[in-house]
Amino acid sequence: MRPKITVIGAGYVGSTIAHFLASRELGDIVLLDIAEGIPQGKALDLYEASPVEGFDLKIKGTNSYANTANSDIVVITAGMPRKPGMSRDELVAINTKIVKDVSENIKKYSPKAIVIVVTNPLDAMVYAVWKVTGFVPNKVIGMAGVLDSARMRSFIAEELGVSVEDVTAFVMGGHGDTMIPVTRYANVGGIPLEDLLPKEKIDAIVARTQNGGAEIVNLLKTGSAYFAPAASVVAMVEAILKDKKRVMPVAAYLKGEYGVKGLFIGVPAVLGANGVERVLEVKLNDGERAAFAKTVESVKQLVRATGL
Repeated sequence: MRPKITVIGAGYVGSTIAHFLASRELGDIVLLDIAEGIPQGKALDLYEASPVEGFDLKIKGTNSYANTANSDIVVITAGMPRKPGMSRDELVAINTKIVKDVSENIKKYSPKAIVIVVTNPLDAMVYAVWKVTGFVPNKVIGMAGVLDSARMRSFIAEELGVSVEDVTAFVMGGHGDTMIPVTRYANVGGIPLEDLLPKEKIDAIVARTQNGGAEIVNLLKTGSAYFAPAASVVAMVEAILKDKKRVMPVAAYLKGEYGVKGLFIGVPAVLGANGVERVLEVKLNDGERAAFAKTVESVKQLVRATGL
């Protein structure tokens, strides 16, 4: 029997996730949205591509959580994007309400699922999902670090004129202005980044990484990124379903690692069949520790704004 993967939210991110999942044949897919006809139409369109693309699986669009029952993995993309003039607390309040409803239905219909959260503000929403579902924390994971790290890797490859496949880098911390692109651990083909680029070039890559989402929003004018976020989610789903034990930067629940307890923070972790199977602690220098403390405080403020 194939795994069952539910994607909640059939917007650009959710539908692109479904597309990438199908192209890799990772499992049967349920695409859910509150808008009538949208998930059904997109699911049918994607299924009709299967004879051409050569993927063979079930794809269903629905407005009913009953059709998501017994999912192995649930991906949450549903939520309101931040609009001009909207405060961060207003966005937290709106999306907490949405995510709470989604989480209650996941708990009801798929109590054994692993949940990957994409909805922003990410660090607060993954906490909200955990609190509402009551799931063991290793089965609730936030997608942010994989995306931010992918952006950083692409910028490094572009600057050096090398293959993205040979660039290793990761980003820690919250998914926002306080994220930490850890340049000391970045390398190209095993060569430290600091041996290949001057400080000002590296600083520019760090700044571009931190503003990666905003850069795309400014270009699109009426939307935000969806290809790279979707690809990042699918990489996480594949690592879990295939029990690959991949090391990925994700928003994971900390139980004392990095001196933090009870929060979901972006850190390197091992992803496998049980979700987050291990958090990896890397050594941070004084500047990195200070930056990490700042990002933790930012996440705490977001979590407090949820009221959970």
